[in-house]
Amino acid sequence: MCGILGILLADDDAHVNQMLVDGLTVLQHRGQDAAGIVTSERGRLHLRKDNGLVKDVFRTHHMIELRGSAGLGHVRYPTAGSSSCAEAQPLYTNYPHGICMVHNGNLTNAEDLAMHCRNDLRRHINTDSDSEVLLNIFADSLIKMETNKGKMENGDMVKTIFSAVETVMNSCEGGYAGIYLINGIALVGFRDPHGIRPIVMGSRKSLKATNGRELSDYVFASESVAIDTLGFELVRDLEPSETIVVMMDGTVHARRCLPPERSVHAPCIFEYVYFARPDSIMDGISVYESRLKMGEKLAYRILDRYPEHDIDVVIPIPDTSRTSAVQVAYFLGRPYREGFIKNRYIARTFIMPGQETRKKSVRLKLNTIKSEFAGRNVLLVDDSIVRGTTATEIIQMAREAGAKKVYLTSAAPPIRYPNIYGIDIPTRKELVAYERNEEEIAKEIGCDWVVYQDLGDLEDSVREAGECPDQDYETSCFSGTYVTGANIDDEYFSKLHELRNDDAKLKREEREPLQAGMPPGSNDGCENLSNDKRVQDL
Repeated sequence: MCGILGILLADDDAHVNQMLVDGLTVLQHRGQDAAGIVTSERGRLHLRKDNGLVKDVFRTHHMIELRGSAGLGHVRYPTAGSSSCAEAQPLYTNYPHGICMVHNGNLTNAEDLAMHCRNDLRRHINTDSDSEVLLNIFADSLIKMETNKGKMENGDMVKTIFSAVETVMNSCEGGYAGIYLINGIALVGFRDPHGIRPIVMGSRKSLKATNGRELSDYVFASESVAIDTLGFELVRDLEPSETIVVMMDGTVHARRCLPPERSVHAPCIFEYVYFARPDSIMDGISVYESRLKMGEKLAYRILDRYPEHDIDVVIPIPDTSRTSAVQVAYFLGRPYREGFIKNRYIARTFIMPGQETRKKSVRLKLNTIKSEFAGRNVLLVDDSIVRGTTATEIIQMAREAGAKKVYLTSAAPPIRYPNIYGIDIPTRKELVAYERNEEEIAKEIGCDWVVYQDLGDLEDSVREAGECPDQDYETSCFSGTYVTGANIDDEYFSKLHELRNDDAKLKREEREPLQAGMPPGSNDGCENLSNDKRVQDL
């Protein structure tokens, strides 16, 4: 569940470096593992990427060298491959033209595609990242089409780009959104055939004009909040299977690369529950309004289950659950209180790599205001309960603070299935709701009772917030139904477990050497961490 950003300025003398850093900072909640930026300066590409937060990866001396009027940015949250710096993005291939890309999501057939790239296309795949597969399939298709057509005019190049993305979409399965930067030619945003992963487009008037004609600057981003922050106007979300090509001369071309019957819109509902910022608009729906609706419906569910409840106070588990918790308290007629104070310098525990890291960071992240718990029956409101690690620790903290009873409610339904489209829920056995009912879950995590949101109510919450009564959603981690189809079977999940459970990740990280001294122009472009290399020219 990475954050992606791409900017193209009409003024060739302007620089996107600071805008990319500002935009990535706004998207930091989508990934804290690594960050990267590539810029294009009159045909020269400059790359800087490294493990860490945006504020740590980009220093003043890096910014000075990240010159250029077009660029891509990425914050990484790894679900496949490893957390090695080699898999930080943007990724780069030098032929044709020099193509860079950033990607959010997960390909379900990445292993087969990587073998196809190596054996059939004769292209070097240097990492386990499915993003590198997306890059190489696009680059190979672009090469073949350009070779067949010979010298092309601008319009021919647009058609060729669309055809290359169509090849990608016909080859790649899963949920993905991405941006290609074709050096000196175009900025290309694209979204998977189901629109599972989010991407939006924005524009603004440029200060530069040519022959009296107004020009525009353009931006693609994972969430509208980045577009707002950078001073752009939100144009719209990309449609399922849609590609938007912004040529370097500022002309914009859009096309859905697959037919309607293969482009059924089913955006990921977990974006509204947890990942997206509340001030974002996704597919025309306010994340904030959807979370208010979740809280309202959750309150009615609690009243239905426990009409004679003895709840004294409602306390959110910060930060994502606050919006829903306000509504839960209102409709239950109980006071809303802030009982936990969050250390904002600790990353989001759900997307931290490794169970032990998540567990240790909970008490570093939160501390209790004991007076809000002492002698009270407390209802804790969380956005979701995944592995149960955070919930167990927080319930224990509430009891230590003096709570008589601790109840827990979740704005999301029980998570009983892996997510395969970009969220790190790799195996059923790591999920606290796996083969447990609510009573058993409450016993496992140590609370007096737990109430989950109903899946239908969750879907209705998002629909009602956007007045879209017929919209379907990708709900696989709750329902076990995978919108991309038949290849998602027990064999697939067995392989997924072998690759992505916490023990496997730990062993892989222990085996992998520091990625230092990569040759310029390689697909990695990774910094030498031992000497803080400045910026790599590709």
